[in-house]
Amino acid sequence: PGVLAPAVSLLLQSTLRGNKSRRYIGALGARVICDNIPGLVNKQRQLCQRYPDIMQSVGEGAKEWIRECQHQFRHHRWNCSTLDRDHTVFGRVMLRSSREAAFVYAISSAGVVYAITRACSQGDLKVCSCDPLKRGRSKDERGEFDWGGCSDNINYGIRFAKAFVDAKEKKVKDARALMNLHNNRCGRMAVKRFLKLECKCHGVSGSCTLRTCWLAMSDFRKTGDYLRKKYNGAIQVTMNQDGTGFTVANKNFRKPTKTDLVYFENSPDYCVMDKSAGSLGTAGRVCSKVSRGTDGCEVMCCGRGYDTTRVTRVTKCECKFHWCCAVRCKECEDTVDVHTCKAPKRAEWLDQT
Repeated sequence: PGVLAPAVSLLLQSTLRGNKSRRYIGALGARVICDNIPGLVNKQRQLCQRYPDIMQSVGEGAKEWIRECQHQFRHHRWNCSTLDRDHTVFGRVMLRSSREAAFVYAISSAGVVYAITRACSQGDLKVCSCDPLKRGRSKDERGEFDWGGCSDNINYGIRFAKAFVDAKEKKVKDARALMNLHNNRCGRMAVKRFLKLECKCHGVSGSCTLRTCWLAMSDFRKTGDYLRKKYNGAIQVTMNQDGTGFTVANKNFRKPTKTDLVYFENSPDYCVMDKSAGSLGTAGRVCSKVSRGTDGCEVMCCGRGYDTTRVTRVTKCECKFHWCCAVRCKECEDTVDVHTCKAPKRAEWLDQT
C-alpha cells in the first residue's frame, strides 16, 4: 500500500524519535530530509521539498490523528498500535485490505486536512491564511451577518491533502489503490462536515442586532467519532468488471456511497500474534471483568482467560476549594484488581506465526 499519509514518515523523525523537526529541517535542508523519507513518489517528494513548513505542520498533526485512532480503538483487540521502526507506522496490518486499513487511511487523510487548515489559520504557513472567500455579508437561519474574524481555510487544506496523500495511489491502477483513494476522500470530507459557524454579537447590552461570524473546524474528536461509526458500518466490496468502481460483495447489502468506508478482505481476529497479518495479539492487554462489550475479558482475551493482579493506586480525593483561589486535595490510596489477558498456549501461538 501507499504511504498512509505524508505525516507518517515524518512522524518517525519528529515524533517517535523525539526530534524537533523544524530545527531538523532547517539544519539539513528540505531536499535532504525529503529525499530520505521512505516510500514517497516523485510528486510527494517535490511537494515536500517545495513546502517544508507544511510538512512540519503535517508531521505534528500526525500525533493527533494517531492518538485519535488509538482512542477510538482503545477497548478493542486491534487498538491501532504503532511500530516505531516501520515506515508504514502500523506494520503488516496495512497490507490486508481490511476495514482497519480503511479506517487508518480515512483518519490519516482527515488528520492531514485538519493540521494544514489549522496551520493556515494560525499564520504558520506562508502560502495560506484565513479563507479569503469569507468576506462581506451573508445570512443563515438567524438572519444576516458580516463575515469577520478568521474563517478556517479548509478548502486549501483539502486541496493540498488530496494532492499529497493521493499522489501515490494515482500512480497505480489496481483495486487497493482505488480503495485507498475512496477512503482518503471520506476522511477529507469528514473534517469539512463538522465546520461550524461561530459568531460574536454587537449591539446595546450585547444584543445581536449585528453579528460578525466566521467558519471554524470542530474538535478533531468529532471527526474521529464519525469515522469510527463509518468503520462499524464499512461495506465489503469487490472491483467491478471495468475496474473503475466497486460492487458490493454481498448482494443483500446496499451500495456504498461517497461517505462510506469500503474494504475488500475480512479482518483477522487479532487474538494471537500473527506476524503475517500484522496482529500483535491480546496477551497482556487489560480487560474488564464485568463488561460484556469488546473490552470485557471474555471478548478481549478470546476465551483464554485472564490473570488478576492486585495493585495500590494513589489518587487525589476530598478536594476542597479555599478562598481565594486554591483547591487542596488529600492523597488517598485504594486497592484495585487489574485483569490482563493470558497468553495463548505455545502450540496455539506457533500455529499462527
